[in-house]
Amino acid sequence: MIETGNLRLRRPEIGDLEAIHAMRSDPAVVRFLGGRLLNREEAWHRLTRIVGHWALRGYGLFAVVEKHSGRFVGEVGLFDGYRGLSADFDDSPEAGWILATEAHGKGYAAEAAIAAHRWFAETHGDRRSVCIIAPDNLASLRVAQKLGYKRFGEVEYQKAPVVMLERIPGRMA
Repeated sequence: MIETGNLRLRRPEIGDLEAIHAMRSDPAVVRFLGGRLLNREEAWHRLTRIVGHWALRGYGLFAVVEKHSGRFVGEVGLFDGYRGLSADFDDSPEAGWILATEAHGKGYAAEAAIAAHRWFAETHGDRRSVCIIAPDNLASLRVAQKLGYKRFGEVEYQKAPVVMLERIPGRMA
């Protein structure tokens, strides 16, 4: 478990299913993720995929829990997405952060993502990582900037444009 000032980051658990479903079926949350709401079955598949990634790779998306409330508020971490975007993208761990609506605007995404990147560097080596963000997702682009990500391209992913960003070791905030 990782602790920050406001948050706890831990591996996802079966008890996170309902919170994942609620988060991923909220239009405000999925707006920049293709806009597709997940049903409960798809939320279950997401949870098992995240847990499986941890089992296979020894890292993945953390469940983000608000310390003062104990409430699940999101997913943050690094993972292998194998999206087929390009060799210079798919060969690096991909960073991601998704927070529930009630956690927006509190600085939690940056707080959790900085902690997850530090943990990854300490346990798996400080190496290049990548992320994709919708060009109009300004809040997420600000988080990426705080982490030291720089734009290196733009592609279409799931029928929408995304900015490809990379973080070179030593650039982290």
